[in-house]
Amino acid sequence: MATLLVTHPDCVLHEISPDHPECPGRIGAILDQLKKQDLFDYCLHAEAPLAEREQVLLAHEPAHVENVFASSPTIGSVSLDADTAMNPHSLTAALRSVGGGLLATDAVLNKEADTAFCLTRPPGHHAEFDKAMGFCFFGNVAIAARHAIQQHGLERVAIVDFDVHHGNGTEDIVDGDAKILFCSSFQYPLYPGAYRSNVDNQRVNVPLKSGCQSAQFRDAITATWLPALDAFQPELIIVSAGFDAHAEDPLAGLLLADADYLWITQQIREVAMRHAGGRIVSMLEGGYALPALARSASAHVRVLMGMD
Repeated sequence: MATLLVTHPDCVLHEISPDHPECPGRIGAILDQLKKQDLFDYCLHAEAPLAEREQVLLAHEPAHVENVFASSPTIGSVSLDADTAMNPHSLTAALRSVGGGLLATDAVLNKEADTAFCLTRPPGHHAEFDKAMGFCFFGNVAIAARHAIQQHGLERVAIVDFDVHHGNGTEDIVDGDAKILFCSSFQYPLYPGAYRSNVDNQRVNVPLKSGCQSAQFRDAITATWLPALDAFQPELIIVSAGFDAHAEDPLAGLLLADADYLWITQQIREVAMRHAGGRIVSMLEGGYALPALARSASAHVRVLMGMD
């Protein structure tokens, strides 16, 4: 399978603060591991373009978008909330993250690639319709899903989010959209601390307790996500790929292993093969223990490439 790897040097320039866990080194760690595992050279490659303001508005109210643009500093740092700050490069990086998802979606739906992985930052799944939060400025996956529907005419897009933190922003943006199914697994209680009840063909939230290990995680996904995805029959699957449920990650208490990211990607790929012609667009979210992040993301990409 031809897998497109989308990234851009601008995404390394964004920094919330020195020693912040959502750090520039995350991208380099994954790239190094992809090269170490001889995956990098077998990918197709593209640089993430800058999204247009109108494209960001697919998922956000104008006041929020204007606030992010207006807050961008020329020097120093500006905080948008307790967890989310901008340096002079953050706005450009955020627009590259959105643009990378749009480019990847176009490439997969135009049959220029079978699957895609967007190695960009900042992440996006905590950014709500009207505000930035949780290291996130814009809803990258939600924007990509709306783009697939509006520009490519898709009727059913599934977003699956296995980050250890609930994708509250994605949930907030796509709530009530009959063309989007949102599936999220996450540690609860943990930031952001709340989630909405499940709705058939709309939302499948799977809260997991601290200490959850591989078997419980796999059982939960098998019992909830997979039948919901099969019933929905998505024409495209977009992945919020967070790797911070790993046992080595410092920000949470789930105990997943590298093999679990390979397994869940296999499950997603099988659903995509049954219903979506194998079409998957994946976008990086969390993951803060750099060695575990790099190994897990590489396992994820390996499956997207059809190599496992």
